[in-house]
Formats: sequence, C-alpha cells, structure tokens
Amino acid sequence: MILEALNYAASVPLTPAAFRPHIASSVSLSARARRCAKAWAEHEASSQAQVLETMKTMRERRTAVVLGSGLLRDVPIRALSKAFDTVVLVDLVHLASVRLWLTAKGLRNTRLIHRDLSGFEEAMAGKPIEPLGFLRQVPYLDLVVSANILSQIGVGCRRRLEREGQAERAADIVPGLIAAHLEGLKGLPCRTCLITDVSYRVSDRQGAVLEEDDLLAGVTVPAHSTGWDWPVIPFGEGNGDYQAVHRVIAD
Repeated sequence: MILEALNYAASVPLTPAAFRPHIASSVSLSARARRCAKAWAEHEASSQAQVLETMKTMRERRTAVVLGSGLLRDVPIRALSKAFDTVVLVDLVHLASVRLWLTAKGLRNTRLIHRDLSGFEEAMAGKPIEPLGFLRQVPYLDLVVSANILSQIGVGCRRRLEREGQAERAADIVPGLIAAHLEGLKGLPCRTCLITDVSYRVSDRQGAVLEEDDLLAGVTVPAHSTGWDWPVIPFGEGNGDYQAVHRVIAD
C-alpha cells in the first residue's frame, strides 16, 4: 500500500488535471500486474512478440506510436526505442513509476502524450467519431501499435454512462466507438499492429462457466494471425474461488 500511495502522489503533479481521475485505476492496475506477474507473463510475452514480428519486415523506422502504452509491460519498449528515431506513448495516464523506469533505462527518444483515445466526447455530442485522427499530424509515422486498449474503450464508456445516469445509451454508443478505432487503424498510411482481448469467460474451480461475454459489443472480430488466452484474474486473485480468462487476438 505504501508503494501505491507514493506512486499516486508522485503521479498527480505530472498529470494534467483533466486526466488525474484516472490515476487511481492505473495505480491499482500496476499493483495487480505485480501480484499476477506469473499468470500474466505469457500474455505479456506474446504481446511483445507480436510487435517485434511486425517490426521485422519494416524498412523505414522513423516514428512509432503506441496507443494504450499503460505500464509498458506488454510493449517491447526497449526494442522500439532502439529501432525507431522516436517512440510516442499515448494513454490517459503515465505513472511516475513508468516515467522513472524510462529515465533509468535511458530511453530518451520516448515522448509521452496524455490523450483520451475513446472518442466518447464526440459520440455524446453527436459529432463524427475520429479518435485516431490526431495521428495524421504525426510526422514520419511508420508504425502504430494498439496495445490491449480496444476492449477498454467499451468498458470505460459504460462506466462513464453509468455515472452520468445514461447506462441505457451504451448499446448505441459502444459499438460505434470500437468500430471507429478499428476503422482508424485501417485508414492509416503506415504499418499497424493490433492486440486486443475480444471475449472473456469466468469459471469456478470445478470448471463450471459462471459468466462469459463479448468484449467488442457485437463488432466483428478483426482478422488476425494469432491468439491466446490471458488469465486476467487467476485463481487466488479476488475472492480466489474463480478465474476470469480473456481471449486475445493479434495481427
């Protein structure tokens, strides 16, 4: 708890006011990632391997952008930093612990951007949804990685609508946000790498399925070259009597 409190306190002055409400959830995720390090190791390794595989065939390596860079556990950031002139990391929050790690490793060609990648505000205002439109302003863009963020767009949207007393609008809004992210990736004039969980299943120790659902709100699962299971909540985490396993696809 002390480490989490220190990380939170150090992150507040480094984060623009509009994004500070997201610090607590990012700190909580960091703590869970440490507790579940063994269970998450294969997922993180597979995610990094997919990015590295995409990089193999690239001739130009000027600017890379990582959408949903988060804790950098599922991104081969050192390889990206070594291969590209500039690596832009985009997320709601960049914790002080992440910033310190980047500095300690000497990754000076990384740039941190705070940004809401969901398109939620545009959707609520009835405007065209172009959450990745800002990428058209990035010079010499050769690679964009969508790193385990797509499903979180829907989760975050539902939570915001619930807080605002408009939960019934989720069925109309969430599919559009997810589709807009996918269309935005398709429209980029550079190489892209998509890694996302697409569904989940909760089961008990006897193997009985307690809950399962689609994480893309009915949007067709994108074409992909590989996939794997990610035990987001392994047995022993939470109340310990169940596990939640997410299906991840990548291309």
